[in-house]
Amino acid sequence: MDLLAAKEHDPAARNAFEIILTYSGFHALVFYRVAHFFHVHGFKLIARIISAWARFRTGIEIHPAAKLGYGIFIDHGTGVVIGETAEIGNNVTIYQGATLGGTGKDTGKRHPTVESGVMISAGAKILGPITVGRNAKIGAGSVVLKDVPENATVVGVPGVVVRLNGERVDDLDQNLPDPVEEHLTKLEKRIKELENKLGEK
Repeated sequence: MDLLAAKEHDPAARNAFEIILTYSGFHALVFYRVAHFFHVHGFKLIARIISAWARFRTGIEIHPAAKLGYGIFIDHGTGVVIGETAEIGNNVTIYQGATLGGTGKDTGKRHPTVESGVMISAGAKILGPITVGRNAKIGAGSVVLKDVPENATVVGVPGVVVRLNGERVDDLDQNLPDPVEEHLTKLEKRIKELENKLGEK
């Protein structure tokens, strides 16, 4: 299914033989499935060694404890990181530089759950024990820190839903807030207030 996904989603793929020999995303998934087998059967050191070799060989890091479905396509792939407690459904497409990571040193479930049919664009960061609903799309460079509903499109830093079920979200404000600028504006206002008070004395 992973092989078929690569063939279906990449117009540059001429045949299955080419994918098997040259696609780092496909190689990473094969290494992961071997490592995951050893991990679930208690051979965790062997699993980590295979995972480390796969990272060195492909530039893609998938923790052997992560739970991945089938029909996954990792395009180009360099810099993709999938954390230990991440879960990915079937028919998910992941582009280069995407991260399914944690947000700290918490124990337990600390990585995202990505449901089937999701597309994660280049450089997107999905962080924490959140859920990305079925058939959602995560825009390039987005940082997603909250649950994403099914059939949603998310863009920006932090990520906001701009489309839901194919319809544009009405209250969308493309001018996303800049917290640093907001803080500086408040400080500037406060300084002026204090200067006015000093001037009155």
